[in-house]
Amino acid sequence: MIKFLDLQAINGQYQKELKEACARVIDSGWYIMGNELEAFEREFAEYCGVKHAIGVANGLDALILVIRAWKELGKLKAGDEVIVPANTYIASVLAITENGLIPVFVEPDPTTYNLCPANVRSAITEKTKAILPVHLYGLISPMPELIEIAKEHDLLVLEDCAQAHGANIDGKKVGNWGDAAGFSFYPGKNLGALGDAGAITTNNDELAQTVKALRNYGSHKKYENLYQGINSRLDEIQAAMLRIKLGYLDQETIRRREIANFYRSEITNPLVQLPKWNNDENHVFHLFVIQTPCRDELQQYLAENSVQTVIHYPIPPHKQHAYVKWNNESFPVTERIHQQVLSLPIDPTMSNDDVVKIINTINSYA
Repeated sequence: MIKFLDLQAINGQYQKELKEACARVIDSGWYIMGNELEAFEREFAEYCGVKHAIGVANGLDALILVIRAWKELGKLKAGDEVIVPANTYIASVLAITENGLIPVFVEPDPTTYNLCPANVRSAITEKTKAILPVHLYGLISPMPELIEIAKEHDLLVLEDCAQAHGANIDGKKVGNWGDAAGFSFYPGKNLGALGDAGAITTNNDELAQTVKALRNYGSHKKYENLYQGINSRLDEIQAAMLRIKLGYLDQETIRRREIANFYRSEITNPLVQLPKWNNDENHVFHLFVIQTPCRDELQQYLAENSVQTVIHYPIPPHKQHAYVKWNNESFPVTERIHQQVLSLPIDPTMSNDDVVKIINTINSYA
């Protein structure tokens, strides 16, 4: 079976360095808010081209804490509207509703799966206070256009970068376009920890200081609490793991793009729609997502031929029981996407023989 993602092989490449980093933390006797976190925050901020990176417990907390900080700073309040793509993973929406704000779902561009600027413009009301672009599957959203819209309407921009570490437009990376950004380092991400982990990036000093307090019980100074905060800290071992893997992120991205190009040039089955890409650095291919009207049948066929695939995602947020208020709303583009998408293996440790087998299997399906 060709695995969808072989984390043992991915992390096995750096096993010696990862074990040495883990031992370094164990031997230090300091496991929370120490030198490893401080170093990773500095190195990740430099990688993204921003002033601040703040490590937190996971990607969802990263998004939640940014919105919470904006509320504390008086930039947002309960009941404000946040524009979000209808076809995102539910975490993007949870961050909005957890803070008492209202998600406004908009249809994506059907060729990129990301926010469509025209649809964003149409969704803006007097209650709209923020836009939450999601760089889905590893492709950066049309940020120049979205930033222009945000400036016209005085809106905040919070990037969801959970799937797009390192993607950029003209050298400007995700995490450095909006007012703030949230990253996930879930083990399966392009930059994955060996457990849950996340980070916030921003160029705003006040926001950075507020988030740092909120992640640590609302405390800016030990035993003094400015806010009713939470415990969402990136621990020393995960920070140490991420420091090692950050050094290899770009070379893994190159391999992902090689595999994507192989797929795009050789998959010829007319039943399959391939992802749009202009061979630029705007896509890091966290996922290689095809569309097909016979998704379930093709997935079964691939499984019978020893190829593991995943559906990202079978049910859109507005159809989830958690958001029953929106269950009767219709987003036909989003619903078609969720019914037809299938993610192929794009593991940077895959062999070319595995890639060829996947291509041949898809091309043989009828």
